[in-house]
Amino acid sequence: MGRDHTHAEQAMAAYNGSTMLESPPFRDTGPALAHPSSLPTDEDRALLRESVRGWLAEHWPSETALRDATDAARLRATWRGLAGLGLAELGCEPAEGGLQEIAVVAEELGRAACPAPLLAAGLLNLAGLDDVAPLPAMRSGEAFVALTFAQADGDPAAGHVEMRGERLHGRVALVEATTAATHIAVVVPGPAIAIVDLTACPPGSVAHEPAALLGREPAGALVFDAAPATRVPLSQERVEALRTASRLGHVARAIGAATRAFEMAVAYAGERRQFGQAIGRFQAIQHKLADIHIALLGASLTTRRAAQQHDYGSPQWTVFAAAASVLAGEQLRQAALQIQHTFGAIGYSEEHEAPRHFRRVHLDILRHGGARPAREALAAWYLDGPPRTLPETDLGPAGNAFRTEVRAWLARHWHGPREQAHQRLSYQEREYDREFARELGKTGWIGLGWPERFGGQGRGAFEQLAFIEAMERADAPRAGAPVQAAMLMVYGTPDQQRRLLPEILRGEAIYGMGYSEPDAGSDLASMRTRAERIRDERGDGWLINGQKIWTTTYWGEYMLLAARTNPAATPKHAGISMFIVPMDTPGITVRTSETMYGGTFANVFYDNVRLPPEALVGEVDGGWQVLTGA
Repeated sequence: MGRDHTHAEQAMAAYNGSTMLESPPFRDTGPALAHPSSLPTDEDRALLRESVRGWLAEHWPSETALRDATDAARLRATWRGLAGLGLAELGCEPAEGGLQEIAVVAEELGRAACPAPLLAAGLLNLAGLDDVAPLPAMRSGEAFVALTFAQADGDPAAGHVEMRGERLHGRVALVEATTAATHIAVVVPGPAIAIVDLTACPPGSVAHEPAALLGREPAGALVFDAAPATRVPLSQERVEALRTASRLGHVARAIGAATRAFEMAVAYAGERRQFGQAIGRFQAIQHKLADIHIALLGASLTTRRAAQQHDYGSPQWTVFAAAASVLAGEQLRQAALQIQHTFGAIGYSEEHEAPRHFRRVHLDILRHGGARPAREALAAWYLDGPPRTLPETDLGPAGNAFRTEVRAWLARHWHGPREQAHQRLSYQEREYDREFARELGKTGWIGLGWPERFGGQGRGAFEQLAFIEAMERADAPRAGAPVQAAMLMVYGTPDQQRRLLPEILRGEAIYGMGYSEPDAGSDLASMRTRAERIRDERGDGWLINGQKIWTTTYWGEYMLLAARTNPAATPKHAGISMFIVPMDTPGITVRTSETMYGGTFANVFYDNVRLPPEALVGEVDGGWQVLTGA
């Protein structure tokens, strides 16, 4: 932010000059994808993002963005500046920037609420129209070209046109920045692209109809009455690919707008105070913002993945693009609504940035018919033709090989009559299978990622992902106690590690979590269950009294229990300790409740439950660190 024009130009020049090879981090396991040897790298894209964001911060300030979006001269000047950075040439040569780079810039334009015609320029470059007028002038920034798909858009409101000889007739709508456009490119039946020079049309051949979307966003319609046009033929396949790329580009711009609004909402939640504290301290706001963050990450990653597949030449890139559009249609709309709710009333004032980003998100995810055509495309791909399965993620040689190994083991130890018998059990009974857990324990895979000094295999993240994926796809019962094992490896005594970790590793022990209480759900610092140090004729130990609720794995061998050991501690979480409690210890009463989906949870009562000193995990009163660290 705040970088000068010279820095932006230098950064852009460095970006354009890069020819470093980037190996695709993920690939389909089917036929090899085309992989040009000089595609930009992730580092290049980060530099591109930085340079565009810095330039926009200086030349398209948020304070004047709403006014500037309706100023034709301002828009043209901004486009000339962006073109001067080389952005108008994205899509011409893959080595200098393809759909991935177009999506990056679209995100930044969304953040800045700038309607510069970058996406139109990128799509026309991707169309491979060579030097058809006015593309050279567009790439230099002298021509401001709008693009519309008319009846090929996917949205009936986009308009309808036809060519009669060399003249264009009809009406197009939903076109941004029509007052600033010097040219408009229209997809016409044939198919073809008809290019109209708006600055040279005879009087009466083009009429402009201003309009606003969602109350404020400027857009317009153009009515053509025998407007002179240059017709450039395109294949139907190319038109469909351009429309898919356009939908993906609009999704990217919506992601940029939503991300900017989210960042402001997070900052606002730390400043806005109600009931004596920042609203960001309220769990409802924390969970809301966490959900938004996850949604934005999901939409962003799938969009980048689809753009990557396009640039690698994958023939199935449109399937990835459809999936990204479907996800964004759900996630971004909900994220925008939740962001507005976080802002409250201030988010509805045009003096604030939030309204412009709210409009951008909703308008862009609805482009080209919204998510419905993308859903139909996915359904057609998977259901209408030969049987297909979802693509597998490439986890690297070790991950892929291990995934195959786990699947083969499951085919021998889980599938068939044993799995069928398990599926006939009630939901509650299906959660765990002790015999299966012990068989899995013989493989050592319960300790897949454990350090070797604890008996684990020390495997990497991709092999762990391969194991989780294979187990989930097989719907195999869970096994092991990963949170508790990690806790013991970090905070356990050598004796606890020698006694307890091998049980977990062999699949012989599973742990529940005794955290929540009736008056201390997620606010664990308010828990009341007490652990008192005792010394009597039976020796030293701890005496536990209290109640835990919402406990799901109450049937395990052990309970990882949080209890208060210092009621006077300040702050409250400073007086909590962690204990490992064998569930057959006298004084424990379990009362179960059935859930609406057929499972169970339990109220667990601890009445004078005596534990030995070695039941303590970590330091006395240091349980908060143990609990959160796990």
